[in-house]
Amino acid sequence: MIELHGVTKRFGARYALAGVELTVPRGEVFGLLGHNGAGKSTAIGLMLGQVWPTRGAVRVCGWDVMRHRQKALERVGAIFETPAFYDYLSGWANLEILSHYTARTSRGRIGEVLAWVGLSGREGNAVRTYSHGMRARLALAQALLPRPELLILDEPGDGLDPEGLHELRLTILRLHRELGLTLLLSSHLLNEVEQLCTRIAVLRQGRKVFEGRLAEVGAAGNLVRLRVGDFAAAVRELQASRLIAGARDGRWVSLAPGVGSEVVVRRLVELGMPVFEIARAERTLEEFYLDLMKGNAPGSSAGNDPARPA
Repeated sequence: MIELHGVTKRFGARYALAGVELTVPRGEVFGLLGHNGAGKSTAIGLMLGQVWPTRGAVRVCGWDVMRHRQKALERVGAIFETPAFYDYLSGWANLEILSHYTARTSRGRIGEVLAWVGLSGREGNAVRTYSHGMRARLALAQALLPRPELLILDEPGDGLDPEGLHELRLTILRLHRELGLTLLLSSHLLNEVEQLCTRIAVLRQGRKVFEGRLAEVGAAGNLVRLRVGDFAAAVRELQASRLIAGARDGRWVSLAPGVGSEVVVRRLVELGMPVFEIARAERTLEEFYLDLMKGNAPGSSAGNDPARPA
């Protein structure tokens, strides 16, 4: 649904993006992560044809955005930057006006999207009376007007309280499940990304430092938790057998390359040592993300300088 090939964007002497490759498959809920200034908003601006790349190609829904912007975006809905509404008008009137920027929308379709986002019954109220969460849902309703196949959401949960985030999360999951939408979600709320997304990409200083499935994030390499009768004795035997590379904190061992946990269990049982638990460690998305920012996680390209794109 989205493809960035060797995309570089320079503003004067500053590189906002440098040689970025990115693929968002159809049907995914895809998270785009990175610190402020990492290039997330620039990347979304390129996808929506609001920013032109210095070098590289951007394709959305199979179309080159630079050459065929209208075709590329005709089935795309987006919340990009802070949505602006006419506070003195009703939610319904706002959607009518905003729909004219693309194509006139029927009253039936407006009512349909308001129901989808849970604003039925409040569509006649002035937007100035809406809570922050209701404004976020109105922005989502606007993005749904063109019957999109792809939704691009830039920080949709920004400023929402926990209840508002919960409601927005359920709405996004329902849109994905029932309408089969592909979603690109840019967010700094890692807990929300962890609960919503199937794949993620991480940008750091204009470069992509990771792209993959969330399942890859949870795997913490060869680190396993080991509970045995005598941890120190087990470590000595396993190191002597070259089955582990190290141990720490009285409960963690690092498996040697190519060694599975079943091999460790078999060896300990042969030595007559009871094994109460052995389990691979799992990282949270936050831990993985912070490691990436430090250049410590697999897939990190810490040494790349975005000022010198390849």
